[in-house]
Amino acid sequence: MGVLNVTPDSFSDGGEFFESGAAIERGIQIAAEGADIIDVGGESTRPGAEPVPAKEELQRVIPVIEGLHGKIDSRSRNASPARTSGATGIPISIDTSKSEVASAALDVGASIVNDITAGRGDREMLPLVAKRKCALVLMHMQGEPRTMQKNPQYGDVVQEVADFFRQQYDRALECGIDPMCIAFDPGIGFGKTLEHNLMLLKNLEHLRVHDRPLVIGVSRKSFLGELVDSYEMSDRLVPTIALTAALRAKGADIFRVHGVKENVAALRITEAMLS
Repeated sequence: MGVLNVTPDSFSDGGEFFESGAAIERGIQIAAEGADIIDVGGESTRPGAEPVPAKEELQRVIPVIEGLHGKIDSRSRNASPARTSGATGIPISIDTSKSEVASAALDVGASIVNDITAGRGDREMLPLVAKRKCALVLMHMQGEPRTMQKNPQYGDVVQEVADFFRQQYDRALECGIDPMCIAFDPGIGFGKTLEHNLMLLKNLEHLRVHDRPLVIGVSRKSFLGELVDSYEMSDRLVPTIALTAALRAKGADIFRVHGVKENVAALRITEAMLS
């Protein structure tokens, strides 16, 4: 899952692809580098981030999704001929917690909703997903982006995240969502300390619910800088690649990353070993 931030303030590449044309070109590049999903987001969820009104979020993401959905696949040199969904031949995910934004994104070509609130931020989100029969990523987050890293507390972080997944899975099914359309993300760095993050990654097998896929987002996150004792964003690429390989071996299914080419290479090596 290649990250495409259409924001001026994301922690890793804020502003770099804020203009629609640049974002569309980056999406094409992500596909060419081997991504299986393009995850488009118009609201930064970094620690301390302020919420963005739905109108502004729509203005950021809709032109980009429309542009990607309408592009010719031949520009993506590594895309498989069998890929027929979306402009780049691969599915497009909308990273939002607002049902209004999700609905508009689905209208113009998205087929996955990636909700950091797991349906809690907007009570219309789960019914919308059920109605539209799209895929859904449910993520765990303690608190909200603006305050989530101030003092996160857990009794047993692995058990609490696993219980949350089961609770939201049941809620999703009650709303009529197909269980085969659901994936789960433990929300690394979303209301978690370094120790919480490591405990969750170490115990992935205890987080899986009804054999549904696990989505992992560790790319360029600050806890990697803590571990390698560096504040430089460039020093987080190698640790990200290392975790991608290690977590695939531990059973993770989907990796949300910024450096697609490098992480795809790591996954190919790991998959060759596992097979």
